Amino acid sequence: MENLVSTAWLAGELGKPDLVVLDCSTYLPGEPGDKHGGFRAAHIPGARLFDIDLIADPEDTLPHMVPSAARFAALVGALGVSNASRVVFYDQHGLRSSARGWWMMRLFGHEQAAVLDGGLPVWQREERPIETGDAPPAKTARFVPDFQASRLRGIGDIKRIVRQGGGEALILDARARGRFAGTAPEPRKELPSGHMPGAANLPSSELLGPDLLMKDRATLRAMFEAAGVTQEQPVVTTCGSGVTACALALGMVLAGFPEPAVYDGSWTEWAGRPETPKATHPDRP
Repeated sequence: MENLVSTAWLAGELGKPDLVVLDCSTYLPGEPGDKHGGFRAAHIPGARLFDIDLIADPEDTLPHMVPSAARFAALVGALGVSNASRVVFYDQHGLRSSARGWWMMRLFGHEQAAVLDGGLPVWQREERPIETGDAPPAKTARFVPDFQASRLRGIGDIKRIVRQGGGEALILDARARGRFAGTAPEPRKELPSGHMPGAANLPSSELLGPDLLMKDRATLRAMFEAAGVTQEQPVVTTCGSGVTACALALGMVLAGFPEPAVYDGSWTEWAGRPETPKATHPDRP
C-alpha cells in the first residue's frame, strides 16, 4: 500500500472488507468549525471519525499527546481497525491533520496506512459520493500494537539537540514562517511565537499545490534539501502541537528521505516551559 493514495484509487476500493477509512480532522484554537460538525455535514461513505483528542493520553495537559499502546489499541479496535486492515486517513481541510493518523498507525507498528491526497475537499470537488450524519458503530476488531520508539521524540531529546548545536539531528518546523520567525502570533494566545534555536523551517502548507494535492517527488525533494535535509543527518519534525509535523514526515518519506522522528509536544510544550531557549529570527532557511 502506498503512503499517499488518490481519490480515484480510494473510490475503487471503498466497500472492501479490509479497508478502513478515517476522518482525522482537527481545528486550531479559535478557528471556525469543528471536526464533529464537519464530519456530520459530509464524510466519505463508510468513514468514521479518528478523534486525535480522544486517541491521546488523557493524563497529559498538552494537546493530543500520544496515548499508551493499550489505549491506542482499544480505541482503534473500536473503529474496526485490526492488524490486517488497510487504513486510509483524510481530513476536512485537504492534507493538514490526516498525516497525524498515518504517523500514529506507524508509531504503533502498522505500516498498512495511507493518506488521501487532497482529502475531503478534492473528493467533493470531483463530485464523489458523500454521507451525512453520525457513522454507525463499527464492529470491534483486535489490534495488537508494536511500538516503534524511533519515530517519537520528547522534550529531553530536543533539549539535547539544541544544547549540542544541532549536530545530532536537524529540527524541522512545519509552522507558518511568521510564527517561526516570531513576527506572527500563535493560535494558542498564551504562547509566544518563535522557534527552537538552530531549527529550520518548511511550512507544511507549502508541500501542497494550489489544487491541494501533494507536490511531485522531485519538487518535494528540492524543497527539503533547501531546508537543510540530507540523506545522512537524522531529522526531527515539529510544529505547534505535533500534527502538521506529521505532514512533514509524510513529505520526507514521499521525497525518498529516511523517515524522521516527530517531536510530539512540539512548540506548545517547548514555548510553555520557562527553561527552554527561544529564538525569534530565521537563523536557518
